Amino acid sequence: MQKSTLRIVGNKVVLNIRERMCETADELLASEKFRKILDHSIKHLEDIGSPLLDIFENGKVDEESVTSLVKTLTLLFKYEGSVVPHIFDKSSVFLRDTHLLSGFVEYLYDYWRHFDRFIINDSEGDRLDKRPYRTFNETIEHLTHLIRTVYRHVQENITGNHPTVYRQVPAGAEMAVISLPFEITWPDPKYQFLNSIPVTRQILIYPPLVIHQPMNKRTGDFRLIQQNPIDLIKLDPEDWLCYPAKVGKLVIMIYFHITFLELGLSMCNLFQVAEDEDLAKKPDAVFIYGAPPETFDSISKYSTVFHHDKANNLFVGAIPGRLEFGYFGYLKKMVLTLHNSIIMQSGNLPFHGAMVKILLKGRKEATILMIGDTGAGKSETLEAFRVLGEKEIRELRIIADDMGSIELDNDGNPVGFGTEIGAFLRLDDLQPGYAYGHLDRSIIMNPSQVNARIVIPATNFATIIKGHKIDYILYANNYEEIDADHPVIEKFDNVDWALDVFREGAVMSKGTTTSTGLVHSYFANIFGPPEYRELHEKIAKRFFESFFSKNIFVGQMRTRLGILGHETSGPLEAAKELLTIIGSKAEGL
Repeated sequence: MQKSTLRIVGNKVVLNIRERMCETADELLASEKFRKILDHSIKHLEDIGSPLLDIFENGKVDEESVTSLVKTLTLLFKYEGSVVPHIFDKSSVFLRDTHLLSGFVEYLYDYWRHFDRFIINDSEGDRLDKRPYRTFNETIEHLTHLIRTVYRHVQENITGNHPTVYRQVPAGAEMAVISLPFEITWPDPKYQFLNSIPVTRQILIYPPLVIHQPMNKRTGDFRLIQQNPIDLIKLDPEDWLCYPAKVGKLVIMIYFHITFLELGLSMCNLFQVAEDEDLAKKPDAVFIYGAPPETFDSISKYSTVFHHDKANNLFVGAIPGRLEFGYFGYLKKMVLTLHNSIIMQSGNLPFHGAMVKILLKGRKEATILMIGDTGAGKSETLEAFRVLGEKEIRELRIIADDMGSIELDNDGNPVGFGTEIGAFLRLDDLQPGYAYGHLDRSIIMNPSQVNARIVIPATNFATIIKGHKIDYILYANNYEEIDADHPVIEKFDNVDWALDVFREGAVMSKGTTTSTGLVHSYFANIFGPPEYRELHEKIAKRFFESFFSKNIFVGQMRTRLGILGHETSGPLEAAKELLTIIGSKAEGL
C-alpha cells in the first residue's frame, strides 16, 4: 500500500497510513486527505445545485478558489472572522455572508461524518502492535479530537458565538485496525500469494457502530466443489485485508475485499483474533470473501462455494464480490461451514444451536444444548434465561450462541465446544430494551429494515474451548402449538425417534433468509452436513447412541417463536419449563 492514502468506496472512507497522522490543525487542513474530502463534498453540492456554493464568487468553483477556501479555513482556526481578510485578502469573498459560510462548514463536517470511516495502519517500521495498546488508541483518539476542535474553532470564529452545549460526537474513525504482513507457513506454494495481504493484529472500535449492509438477508446454500478456487483467484493486495479468526479450536484465515471492509472488521465482535503463536502453525481453512465474480463462472453454477484440498489438508471457501452477497450472514455462515466440515473430517459432530451452562440457586447446574435452524428460538430462549436470572439463576455461561461441536471424552460422555465469542441476533426477537442495554459494545446492522441485526460479544474464548459435559440436548421446535399431546418440553425415549426429529430439521421461517413458511434442513444445519451426508449419518448415529447410553436428556422444546403472538412469550415459557425440569432432576439425584 502507499504511504498514506484516502479512498472513498461507496459510503466508506478508508484511510491507509504508514506514517504518523496529522497532529495540528495546519497539517490537517493542508493535507491531501482533507482536500479530497472537500472536493468530494463540493462535487455533491454541484450535483444537487446547492445554494451553499454561493460562498464562492458568483458561485464559481475552480481549483484556485477551493485553494483560497482552504487557506481561509486555516486562518479561521486561529483568528476571528473580522481579522482574517486583513491577513489574506481573498478570504473576504467567503466572509461576506458569515451565515452562509457557517452553513457550508456545518455541511462539510456532517458530510465527512456521514461516511463509515476506517483507518488501517500497516506500518512495519513503527510497530504499534508491539507497543502498549494505549499508544494506538491515543493516536486514533487524537485525530477525533483534532477534527472536532478544528470544526468548533472555525465555526466560533465565523459566527463570533460560543456554544453552550458541546456534543462529543464521533468525528474521527469509527474503526481502526493495525494490519501487518505475516509469513504464514502454507503447505503448498500456490497459497503463498496470500502472504502479501496484511493480517489484522489489533482493532479499535467506537460502538455503537451502525452499519448499512447492501443486503439484509442470506439466500442459497454453501456448496462443496471439486475445483480449488485458489487455483483461479487473483487478488490485488492493496484492496484486501485478512482477519485471522479463532473459530473454536480452529484457525481460519478470512481474506475480505475493501468493498466489504465494514463487514470483515465487524468479526471482532464475533470471533477471537488469532495470536502470533496461532499463526505460526498451518491454518485449518482459508476464506476469500469478495473474490472477483468472474472466477466462479468456470468452476461452479453456484456462487457460495467451498473446497476440500485433501492433499494439503486445508479447506477453502469463496464468495464473489457482488453487492448481493454484502450481508454479514454470508461471512459468518461460510466460516462456520468450513468449521463444521473440518469437525466432521475429524469424526466429531458439529451442531447448529446454542449451548449454555446454567448455575441455579442451591448449587444446582446443567449444561444445555438447544439445536435448531435460524429463527427457531435458540438465542431468544437464552435471552429468556437472562430475564429469569435474578430470581432463579446464579450464573449463565454462554458456550455457543449459534454453532459448535460435540466430542466424546475417554468415558464416552458428550462434551461440547463453541465457535464464537459473540452473537449475531435479530433485533426484533430480543427482549424489549435488551439491545439498548448493550449499545456500548454493539455493532448494529440495517436498523431500519426487516431482519435488523446486532453483533455483540456474548462470552469469552476460554469458555467456548474448555469443553463442557452436556446434560440436556433439545431440538428447538418453533412451529407447534402446545396442548396435552404436545408439551412445552418433550423427552424422546429412543434413539430412532430422536434422530428422526433432528434429521427432519423442521422450522417456521422467520424471514432471516429468502425462505418462508415451514421449511426443513438436514439436522437443522445446511452449513456442511448436507454435503457430507453419508459421513454425518454415521457420526450422528454413534453420538446419539452415546447420548442415550449416558442418560442424557434428549428431547424437543417448543419455543413457538414462529407462531404469531408468541415471539416473546414462547421462549420465556420454554425457559421456565426447562428450569423446572432441571431443578426437579437435580433434587432427585
